[in-house]
Amino acid sequence: MYVCLCNGLTDRQVRGVAQSVGCSAASVHCSLGVRVRCGKCLPMMREILRDVAQSPRNDGLATQAASA
Repeated sequence: MYVCLCNGLTDRQVRGVAQSVGCSAASVHCSLGVRVRCGKCLPMMREILRDVAQSPRNDGLATQAASA
């Protein structure tokens, strides 16, 4: 599903980048080489970022990183 029509970003792209760069819409845009234009994507992007941050897969990674 398209999240950002201005830049043609999909939810899969956002999820893929969010797992490696952290949890901010600005960092996702930056890592994908685009910038925020109209801003209508931000609420959906923040929701996706929250989902990624709360996923069990990321909890395990955070626990491993904290113990290292």
